[in-house]
Amino acid sequence: MARIGPMTSPKFLLSRRDLMAGLGAAGLATAWPSTGFAQAGRPVLQLEGKAESLQLRPGAPATPVWGLGEPDLKFKRGDIVEVGWKGITGVSPLAKPNWRGVDGAPDVEPLPAGLSKVTKLMPLRHAGTFHCDLELLSDGQRPSRSYALVVQESEAVAVDRDEMFLIEDWRIRPDGTGASPGSDPADAMRIHTINGKASFDLSARRHDRVRLRLINGSQRSVIAIKLEGVDVKVMAIDSQPSEPFQARNGALVLAPGGRADVFVDLIAPEGTTAAILLHDGKEARRVGGLVVSGDPPIRPAPLPPAPPLPSNDLPERIELKGATRVDLALGDSQGEWVAPTKFNANAPPAFRAKRGRTVVLALTNRAAIATVFHLHGHHFRLLDKLDDGWKPFWLDTLAIEPGQTQRIAFLAEHAGRYLIESVATDWAAPRLVRWYAVE
Repeated sequence: MARIGPMTSPKFLLSRRDLMAGLGAAGLATAWPSTGFAQAGRPVLQLEGKAESLQLRPGAPATPVWGLGEPDLKFKRGDIVEVGWKGITGVSPLAKPNWRGVDGAPDVEPLPAGLSKVTKLMPLRHAGTFHCDLELLSDGQRPSRSYALVVQESEAVAVDRDEMFLIEDWRIRPDGTGASPGSDPADAMRIHTINGKASFDLSARRHDRVRLRLINGSQRSVIAIKLEGVDVKVMAIDSQPSEPFQARNGALVLAPGGRADVFVDLIAPEGTTAAILLHDGKEARRVGGLVVSGDPPIRPAPLPPAPPLPSNDLPERIELKGATRVDLALGDSQGEWVAPTKFNANAPPAFRAKRGRTVVLALTNRAAIATVFHLHGHHFRLLDKLDDGWKPFWLDTLAIEPGQTQRIAFLAEHAGRYLIESVATDWAAPRLVRWYAVE
């Protein structure tokens, strides 16, 4: 399974090229708090964009950001969530929550609308780890927060701890203000946070099984996460279950917006700490650790190997014969790709597809650096070079090296209008969007 890039242990030496090689090769029973319900029995999620501030550096001024407060984003598979949205006055009408990985929910697509306050339905067809952000709002304006959306499986999953690991990166100036993505960071300092804090440290008992939901909430950066000295079993990629496999040297590479669910069985002696390292292509640094506590083991022996996570019922095979085939060039801001603030809903779509038809996209990166493509509304397979097969996992986000072409295929299962995104892996690069239709 080649989403995992080569990592050198224990020093974890990586270059930017190593990070991208890792991506190119791949393409990479908890009780939740209750949520309010509408009269019809549907969960209700009221969101409002607002100006907030975060203390990102000790002793430094707080940084102004866009945010959503502290919403409860934990649901169950099969929920149809009533999402109420109140936007921010004076900000682009495209400024709505950007739900990464939620398939077949055209009502909540961040496409322009005439109302600043709307209520839409978001069906949660799949269980998994999803990502909500305000990236389309924050480009060129001010930094914004990211949020994890968790949809529980209908079936029980044999884990003792279920923990979020949401990575965000920031560019903070000496006066505390943040450089927004899509702008020149100039003298800004680069800062990473884990779940909004400087580090992530978790203490668990021996023989605990921990599920870590890894989200790269960075705006532009490809990163690698390494857990030293433990076996890391990858269970899901980009919100979709995969056949379980071992992460090479305990390391995973994630594109911006990419997600991975991993299981870690703590079998080391009490008092042992597994360091968690983050590598951004320039250097690695410790951002936390998993500590085996001195409490008695939770059970006499480790759990048996974990079975695959329950299927989300995506098709096992995609029929490529007779597919709708489209060539898409990325990294061309002078073409039909536009910044979100210039998006025109009346512009022709990048492509149209009949519902139930396979779509094959040939994605060519014309930029001078790696570019990340994100498909809304559907998950795709990364095709082999000769279109004679595909990688054995689903994705919704893919990083592509400069000058390279990658082909992806998806079943146009859900009717509606959906965005596609393209952004180069550079903080100052503009985020570009187009849209496609399934009819």
